[in-house]
Amino acid sequence: MRSPAVGSPLKAVLWDMDGTIVDTEPYWIAAERALVEAHGGTWSHDQAMQLVGQSLTFSAGLLQQAGVELDIREIIDSLTARVISSVQQQVPWRPGARELLEELHQAGVRCALVTMSEGPLAREVVASLPRPYFEVLVTGDTVSQGKPHPEAYLTAVELLQENDPELAVHHCVALEDSVPGVAAAVASGVATVAVPHIVPLPDDGSYALWDSLAGRGLAELEALLAGSDPSDTSAAPWGGPRG
Repeated sequence: MRSPAVGSPLKAVLWDMDGTIVDTEPYWIAAERALVEAHGGTWSHDQAMQLVGQSLTFSAGLLQQAGVELDIREIIDSLTARVISSVQQQVPWRPGARELLEELHQAGVRCALVTMSEGPLAREVVASLPRPYFEVLVTGDTVSQGKPHPEAYLTAVELLQENDPELAVHHCVALEDSVPGVAAAVASGVATVAVPHIVPLPDDGSYALWDSLAGRGLAELEALLAGSDPSDTSAAPWGGPRG
C-alpha cells in the first residue's frame, strides 16, 4: 500500500455493507419471512422493503407487529444467525465493490465499514475479503442510534481521527444503497454516493447517484470532493444538502 497522492482531498471512504458491498438483502428478507411464518404470520414484499437499511431494533419492532412473539434481542439474534449461515455458504459480492476496495487500498485511502448489521455478521463478511481493507468497523450494536441518524458515520470519522487528527468529514466519501443509509451519511456532512439496489432512490441533489460501483475508481471519488463527477452527468455534484 502506498501513501495517498499529495494534495488529494480524499482521505477515507466509509462503506455501507448490506446492499453495497454484499447483496445480503435477499438473505435478510428470507430470514424475516421464515421467522414471521414460523409464528403463523405472513410477510409481504412491501413489508420487507420497509426494513431495507434500517436498524435491526427498528426492524425487530416491525416483525413483532407482524406477529413474531419474541423480544427484540431474540429477533435480532435469530435473523443474524440465519444471514450468517447463508453468507458462510456463499458471499454475494456486489459488482465493483472488491475492485474499488483494492484500488483504494493500493492508493493508501483508508476505509471504514459503517453498517447496521451487528459485529458477528460484519466480521464474517470482512474475513471473506482477501486483505484487511477496513481499518474501522462501526456496527449496529456499537451505536445508540441507527441509520437514518448520522451517529454511525460520525463515529467512524471520530475513530479515523485517532490516527489522523487532521481528518475531517470533508475528507471522506460515503457509499450507500438505501434511503436510511443515504440520509444518515448526508446528515453527517460526508459527501455521499448513492448506489441504489433493492429500493430506488430519488435524485434530489444532496448526493451523487451512480447506477453501480463497477468501473468506478479513485479518480471519480476524488472528483466528488472537488465538486464534480466528470464521468457521469447523471451524478449530482456534491454541494451539501439543498432546499
